Amino acid sequence: MTGFASRTEEIAPFQVMAILQQAQALAAKGIDVIHLEVGEPDFATPEPIVQAGINALSEGKTHYTPALGLPELRRKIADFYQSRYGVEVSADRIAITPGASGALLLLMAARLEAGDELLMADPGYPCNRHFARVFEAHGRLIPTTASSGFQLTPEHVKQHWNKGASKAVLMASPANPTGAVIPHEDLEKIAAQTRLLKGELWVDEIYHGLTYHDVGESDQQSKRPKTALALGDDVVVINSFSKYFGMTGWRLGWMVVPEHYIPVIERLAQNLFLAPSTPAQYGALAAFGEEALAIMEARRLELKQRRDYLLAELPKLGFKIPVIPDGAFYIYADASELTQDTQKFCEQLLQDTGVALTPGFDFGEQNAHLYVRFAYTTNIDRLQQAVVRIQTWLEQKALEK
Repeated sequence: MTGFASRTEEIAPFQVMAILQQAQALAAKGIDVIHLEVGEPDFATPEPIVQAGINALSEGKTHYTPALGLPELRRKIADFYQSRYGVEVSADRIAITPGASGALLLLMAARLEAGDELLMADPGYPCNRHFARVFEAHGRLIPTTASSGFQLTPEHVKQHWNKGASKAVLMASPANPTGAVIPHEDLEKIAAQTRLLKGELWVDEIYHGLTYHDVGESDQQSKRPKTALALGDDVVVINSFSKYFGMTGWRLGWMVVPEHYIPVIERLAQNLFLAPSTPAQYGALAAFGEEALAIMEARRLELKQRRDYLLAELPKLGFKIPVIPDGAFYIYADASELTQDTQKFCEQLLQDTGVALTPGFDFGEQNAHLYVRFAYTTNIDRLQQAVVRIQTWLEQKALEK
């Protein structure tokens, strides 16, 4: 095909969506599919948020808001940082965006020049490097291993920093696909290293709230991961109402940036998006209420139960779990004892059993052919069924050899 911009050749398909499409095609034929591939829990949006959105529609609150979002929602988010993390953030530094993806697009449009490098971990969320490519910059993947929790370290940043080209480091905690959480002291060292190199630190916190190491602790507040905003006003944080707040389809996110970024971010938002979704913003105002937060906390506990079940069962099937996920709703499993090509493995597993997993190829290049991602985004009964199906399938394959 001709006539398309050359950058489109470098933006690979999001493989998990291809797996989802295959799974949906099977389901349309009446096959029972267990979805462990897509990063979207089975929970519906909490009712207080839904009702707030309905009320906004009924009251005719359907017109454009300011480009950076409703002032009252920006203040609510600032208050949330104070109450949850003990960090004071000015509402003037907060931009409401069409999803976290919208935040990243605005940030990269504002901060990256053609040829700039954005350092990020491999494995990691694939779309981030493609966002950079849209603006003629480069998402530079840095291979990581289980020894660093599949996260970047200060040594990684120092070793791979390209003076004159590298502009920023993008971290994620908890991370997709690994669920790994960066200890705050490690993030502090990375921030110091990045400042030393005169770069910027951007931290994706869209899975904040969905962490599990504090469950059962009497002092949960002290065990809760700190926001990277505690590291200083020069750190950028991206967040979303999708994951913890259960608002995936509402497409609403936010970012906190240094205050001098705001005029440029606002100008770009006016031109690229006009404004975030108005009903979604009014719904989000209810997300910080006690009733909604109680629902989210109950869901977090359920997700931990699902995680713990798979952590116990997957090794029995032959999967190795090199990093125990402390957050998000993913397990990044080493399938090297079962296959040397997880793309074919996942495709065949889906066709033969109706269990949908995501192959590691979606998340980078570092040993991607040996890894699969399990998303524990369905209930325990379905997870148990998935384990039985996989076990039966593997046993059949062993007999066929």
